[in-house]
Amino acid sequence: MFVDKVTVKISAGDGGDGKLSFRHEKFIDKGGPDGGDGGDGGSVVVEASNNEDSLATYRHSKHIRAEHGKPGEYRRMHGKSGENLIVKLPVGSVLLRDGEVIADLDKPGMQMMIARGGSGGFGNAHFVSSIRQAPRIAEKGE
Repeated sequence: MFVDKVTVKISAGDGGDGKLSFRHEKFIDKGGPDGGDGGDGGSVVVEASNNEDSLATYRHSKHIRAEHGKPGEYRRMHGKSGENLIVKLPVGSVLLRDGEVIADLDKPGMQMMIARGGSGGFGNAHFVSSIRQAPRIAEKGE
C-alpha cells in the first residue's frame, strides 16, 4: 500500500538526572561528594534514502522518540547518553510543523536534525568548591 502523507509526533530524548551521593569507605569518617553527571538525551535525525519509496512504515507509529539519557551513578560515574534516532524517509519528503516547512529532503543522503536531545544534569561532585565542600544538590536533566 502506498502512503504519501503521515502525521506523527516526534520527541527527542530527555537528559539523565545527576546523582546525589557521598563516598562510603570503612576507615574514612566523612568522605566527600561523588555523584556523577547524567547522560545526554538522543536526538532525532531524518535522512533521505533511495531505498524508501513510501511512508507506510510510519503509518501506524504515532509517536517517534529517541532514547533518554541514563542518570549518573556513584563514584563520579557519568550516565550513558541516549542513542540518536535516524528516521529514513524517501527522497523528496517535506516535513511540516503547523503548516510551515522545516525540512525538504531533496537529495539522497541528506540529513537534518529536527529534535535535539536534552542535556544531562550535574551531580553533586560538580558543585564542590572551597566554601561548599559537601553540596546536597544535584540537577535534573533537561
